[in-house]
Amino acid sequence: MREFAEIEQQLGDVREELGRIGRPDARIIAVTKGFGVDAWEMAHRLGLDIVGESYAQELQSKLGELPADAVAPKTHFIGRIQRNKVRKVIDDVDLWHSVARPEILTELGKRRPGSRALLQLSVADDPTKDGITSDQIESMLEVAADADVHVDGFMTIGVQGDAAASAAAFREVDRLADHHGLAERSMGMSNDWRDAAAAGATLLRLGSVLFGARP
Repeated sequence: MREFAEIEQQLGDVREELGRIGRPDARIIAVTKGFGVDAWEMAHRLGLDIVGESYAQELQSKLGELPADAVAPKTHFIGRIQRNKVRKVIDDVDLWHSVARPEILTELGKRRPGSRALLQLSVADDPTKDGITSDQIESMLEVAADADVHVDGFMTIGVQGDAAASAAAFREVDRLADHHGLAERSMGMSNDWRDAAAAGATLLRLGSVLFGARP
């Protein structure tokens, strides 16, 4: 992991670019998966109050390593969700990204009514990515309402190695969020965050661009 001063410089560069794009209001999720709990401390020092984790066991481990007087950051679960792992971290997650199956919505509502989630959309022709199609949105919103889960918006992953396809997917997710009256668009990672921000991302999932390569 990079030294603090370099991470601070990287974050400054990202924020400067967001200003040039006209999106200074886009919020940054410090993706700390794969790094130690010290990455949480660095994110806190930089004023990044949201961290992104992808594995229940890793999240639990970091929470256990926090000093007794430390305040846990807001945690967004950004990885693929396994139903049998939900209960382990249900009280530690503020927002669940990557929700693409109705049974996950049901499990979230069962374990913690009022949970907040983003539906993962698959709007690009990429069979390697999870996600629901646009014609499945209404039924998933109905499941969420029945389960007492609040859907804040949508999440998507860009197309690896195809910037044009990624940008088109981001614009489509932004359009669909507007159509359904949802506020959040979680899209854009270290390799494509500029296109995502330009397309309307409200949440950017940034890891290596800030912290460097994962160990």
